[in-house]
Amino acid sequence: MSLKDNICNFNLLKQPKPFYLIFSIELWERFSFYGLQGILTIYLTKILNMSEDAAFSLFSAFIALVYGFVAVGGWIGDKILGSKRVIILGTLTLILGYSLIAFSKNKIFLIYFGLSCISVGNGLFKSNPSSLLSSCYDKKDARLDGAFTMYYMSINIGSFLSMLTTPVLAKIYGWNIAFSLSVFGLLVTLLVFLSFKGLIKNIGSYPDFQSISSKTYFFTISGIIVLILISNWLLYNLKVIKIVLMILSMIIVIKFIQETVLMKRSDRLKMLIISILTIEALIFFVLYGQMPMSINFFAAHNVKNTIFGFPIESAQYQSLNPFWIIIFSPILSRIYDKTGKYLMISYKFAIGMIFCSISFLILPIGSIFSECGIVSPLWLIFSYASQGIGELMISGLGLSMIAQFSPRRLMGFIMGIWFLTNSVSSFISGYISSLTAFPEGIVTDPIESLKVYDSVFTKIGIISLIISIIMLYTAPYLNRIILLKTQDKQ
Repeated sequence: MSLKDNICNFNLLKQPKPFYLIFSIELWERFSFYGLQGILTIYLTKILNMSEDAAFSLFSAFIALVYGFVAVGGWIGDKILGSKRVIILGTLTLILGYSLIAFSKNKIFLIYFGLSCISVGNGLFKSNPSSLLSSCYDKKDARLDGAFTMYYMSINIGSFLSMLTTPVLAKIYGWNIAFSLSVFGLLVTLLVFLSFKGLIKNIGSYPDFQSISSKTYFFTISGIIVLILISNWLLYNLKVIKIVLMILSMIIVIKFIQETVLMKRSDRLKMLIISILTIEALIFFVLYGQMPMSINFFAAHNVKNTIFGFPIESAQYQSLNPFWIIIFSPILSRIYDKTGKYLMISYKFAIGMIFCSISFLILPIGSIFSECGIVSPLWLIFSYASQGIGELMISGLGLSMIAQFSPRRLMGFIMGIWFLTNSVSSFISGYISSLTAFPEGIVTDPIESLKVYDSVFTKIGIISLIISIIMLYTAPYLNRIILLKTQDKQ
């Protein structure tokens, strides 16, 4: 493949027309979500006076619900309403949720109810754009990896802009104005989708091309309202969420196994590949979950809040993650094109995990050069850069992996299972972050807090490095399955 071909695979001008709409709505929806995520834990501690441990617990539960409902939204899109109708329904639910938080005037019951609406709305929305995108390409299309890498870049363009902006808005104009930015993002999402819906008139799941009865709409919307009320109750009863998540996960796994058993041999091999890589991705999501929690508070407690002489808010450091994603996306896309048949996805996952482990091991090294417990921001910049490469090689390619190996009729459902790993990992992430939390009301010495962060980050780095070595060792066996699948297809 020539250099020109490599560039074209990543070129926005070489994609099918529906790609542009899907790219846009995902960008603006993620703009809203990450704007909230970037400041939520800080808001809970500073304004609602929660302890760090309590804030981490609530945030973890919220994220668990956010991704726990994605499989449900994918199923509704695949089987009941169609992907396009569910995107609209999810967007409206999200607008309600973000509005409740933005105009809550710091009333805790409105914050909780808003988070409940967001968790259900995200579940409805999240898997359906990626499901539509996968329908735009043939499974053998050489542009597939590049398209999903660009799609992943759209997520990070949105998150970069909002995570850079909301901390400043919160400081200058207040927290409610900062949260209002998320409402704006969802209004743009809805406007863009409705205005250019004609671009995707020929793609979608089976129900998209069928008429839907008012009775079906009534029961679906009623079910959504019930889910919001259940989510709200669960956020007040965090221990119950773990039990519910376990039950939901078991039901989804059983359904996954049932579907797999009924498939022919070549499709069962595809499902096996999905299963193994999804388990590996679960480990990554545990590490990724540290950014809005332990790493966010590490930046607040122990990192100098200036970059090259310019003052910044500590929460703005999180924007480094999407910044590096945007930088590395075209580079990795070109590398994938050059090494496609040599560097299979199992090796990409393993190498990505190595970069994730390095991102944590960098931070304790930086603390060696700290001054009075305050670390140079350069170490955090390097850490986010390494994490960004790892994220692109695991989470970024995960959607492409599902698009390649999932049966069309189960695309939304399996996309939902992929996002369910975020839900399961959130509680593990919350537990790990709680190891760095300090008791409520105690003002910590930066030198003492740095020791705690060093200990936790070193352990995370070492354990994830061991896991990455295991992944490298098992990659050849997984590649044999992939090659066998390809031969069966031929």
